[in-house]
Amino acid sequence: MTYHAARTTGASGAPLFLTFHGTGGNEQQFHGFAQELMPDAHIVSPRGDVSEMGALRYFRRTGEGVYDMADLEHRTAAMADFIRIEKDRTKSKRVIALGYSNGANILANVAFHHSDLFTDLLLLHPLIPFDPSPVHLKTRVLITAGQRDPISPAPLTQRLIDWFATQGADVTPVWHPGGHEIAQSEVSAVHRFLG
Repeated sequence: MTYHAARTTGASGAPLFLTFHGTGGNEQQFHGFAQELMPDAHIVSPRGDVSEMGALRYFRRTGEGVYDMADLEHRTAAMADFIRIEKDRTKSKRVIALGYSNGANILANVAFHHSDLFTDLLLLHPLIPFDPSPVHLKTRVLITAGQRDPISPAPLTQRLIDWFATQGADVTPVWHPGGHEIAQSEVSAVHRFLG
């Protein structure tokens, strides 16, 4: 499985920084942001290969917050393979991945099943409407969310924060009072987390 992706080659031995767009975004949504955050990194931003009425996504859903679980499983495996190939290509020891909304969801699900792939996860407004199986995680995880997010409800986000903490991950939650939009406080939190 391969994905159309934006790629920026970094310095030898530099981290691999992957970015994942939200529904309706594309590979450029966070690519430049990652370059600003870590100018020396290898940056890879895959484009979602599922179209929902023209909006790009990483997996299918049957309604708002209702996932096609068979499709999610299939595409999670494909994305894990893609990430392993990029990791082998760059020979990076540190693997950072940032995803927003649908991008955060595919990223989280890859981490649930392939916990060895990432050193740092940045999940902006994730929505995981199911209980993942237990797994041992050494990953650093930043989860950002809006307290009034109609798409990623706060109780489900808190449940995900608690799940990561229970698995042994080093979790940093950051909340803002708004909805599904990315607030400046989240951008600042990303800078602090990676700084």
